[in-house]
Amino acid sequence: MTNHSTEVAIVGGGMVGGALALGLAQQGFAVTVIDKQTPAPFDASAPPDVRISAISAASVELLRGLGVWESIEAMRCHPYRQLETWEWENAHVLFDASELKLPLLGYMVENSVLQYALWQALQAHSQVTLSTETLSGREASEGTQTLSFENGDTLTAQLLIGADGANSWVRQSAGIGIHAWQYDQSCMLISVECEQEAGESTWQHFTPNGPHAFLPLYDRWASLVWYDKPARIRQLQTLSMTQLEQEIARNFPPRLGRVKAVSAASFPLVRRHALQYMQPGLALVGDAAHTIHPLAGQGVNLGYRDVDALLDVLSRARSHGEAWASREVLQRYQTRRRADNFIMQSGMDLFYAGFSNDLGPLRVLRNIGLMAAERAGGLKRQALKYALGL
Repeated sequence: MTNHSTEVAIVGGGMVGGALALGLAQQGFAVTVIDKQTPAPFDASAPPDVRISAISAASVELLRGLGVWESIEAMRCHPYRQLETWEWENAHVLFDASELKLPLLGYMVENSVLQYALWQALQAHSQVTLSTETLSGREASEGTQTLSFENGDTLTAQLLIGADGANSWVRQSAGIGIHAWQYDQSCMLISVECEQEAGESTWQHFTPNGPHAFLPLYDRWASLVWYDKPARIRQLQTLSMTQLEQEIARNFPPRLGRVKAVSAASFPLVRRHALQYMQPGLALVGDAAHTIHPLAGQGVNLGYRDVDALLDVLSRARSHGEAWASREVLQRYQTRRRADNFIMQSGMDLFYAGFSNDLGPLRVLRNIGLMAAERAGGLKRQALKYALGL
């Protein structure tokens, strides 16, 4: 049995945990990252990962500041400059980067590309230790968090961070409860090849059973997002790719054109919000703290806002000689992030409730709302800036 020590232990080395670990290491913290497996190397000849994230302009700047954006660009990512949404054909809302005098709104990036770029940077950093050992327990005492591993090793840390996803082991081991409910909707992601270049516009068409979305990728590749009743998504899961193509042709807007379905994955939609983001010597980030309806693609971007806030709070506390893993310091992080995440969750819930039905009067009202939003000028620009984290 070996006993190790570190300043910060992060459970979860994915898109959010990896970014936080790299940021802390660059600020001089000794960091140990614990993840179940090492990301697979990037293969340029392989089709895109079915898991795609819409990375906002603010998130791109965070990743650029961490020094990993160039390696992401060297692998695969695709800019998008417009976002369009509608239900009725005469009630479109179009968000354009030019409205904010920006070159683009963000990038579509495969999750596997993000994870691999961050993991490579972590491997190369002298302040980072990477572990794929399996955790078996946690004990908290005054000023330390002690993690136990199945191989008999232990790790003590001043601060333990849970970046281990929606079913966070760290959150559960700390006894932190959540507010949660499952939406009456599931989601299917479908990687497709289009007849034409995918372009630089992403769009979302609302239907009573859920939206149908188009995310442009590189060359002729795109990702389709199909929201629907859980039973319908389960039925789609049973289809062959050829049969799925036929269902896409019947249900997606004609503007999509013919596509070839290559791979698909689905998952239920659950809203979760931790009752607290911290305890003395412990903090939660990303999906470990909150999950959101993916309607506007804000999940990972909210996680990166968590990262930005926690990096700022910890570095400032350390530079001022404070006990940076204390309740008082970590409370500042919770105060900065919990309300913002709740507002974004609630906004997505309003969209979900407002559009997931076929009530005639409500359909009229929501389409009038979309038409008003298109003409809202400054309010429309402010909403876009908030969504982009600007």
